[in-house]
Amino acid sequence: MARTHHPVPAGQPLYWRVATRLLDELRDGTIPPGERLPGERRLAAHFAVSRETVRQALEVLRRDGMVSTDRRGSHARLPGLPSQAPSSLAFPVGARTADPRAADRATVAWETPPPDHAEALGLAPHRPTLVHRYESSGADGRGRRTAVTSFSAVALCEVEELARYRDRADGTASAHLGRAYDWMRKAGLTLHHRDAITPLADTPSVRVTRRVHDQYARPLEITDLIVDARQDALVYEFTLPAAG
Repeated sequence: MARTHHPVPAGQPLYWRVATRLLDELRDGTIPPGERLPGERRLAAHFAVSRETVRQALEVLRRDGMVSTDRRGSHARLPGLPSQAPSSLAFPVGARTADPRAADRATVAWETPPPDHAEALGLAPHRPTLVHRYESSGADGRGRRTAVTSFSAVALCEVEELARYRDRADGTASAHLGRAYDWMRKAGLTLHHRDAITPLADTPSVRVTRRVHDQYARPLEITDLIVDARQDALVYEFTLPAAG
């Protein structure tokens, strides 16, 4: 950020005006997406205000989802549709809503992930990681779906709740990772995902591959879900930002 002083316009509380100017710089790329914001002292000099005013302005932007703060400082959010509402991004992809008639099973193991997962996560060949397996079918055995998720070293380093599973990931005990995305957000990570849906040759099933990365474009996890397209359907929810 340039050291030029930018006096803020009058007519609103000072911290609100600073928040507005800082938001403009986030939107026009003056502060690149995902980049760490300058410290409070530099921002105070940049806008010719006190550090307390800067703190109040950052809090406004945090509430609006434009700035995230973790132990490394404050960061500009990536443009697009970061996943915020738990309903917009369920873990694992394809997880059903609670149904006492459904047969669901989820386990975790500390093992070498599938080769394509290792490549997507930047893991060295044969390096083990946390691998989550999910199986579900309706009460009549139809609508079966299976999912395999591999987590990156970044996810296990940044997300304390995930790291705790390493010592008990024997592939047999039940795993309760339904809040994995909430845990990632709690750790200060902004989630961005890409889902690819492809038919499987000579079968009625489709494969859904989800890749999730954070605000620094670091991979967090990859999931492969197999769904019988004859008996089942996937429902995706999207939350669009307000116009303006």
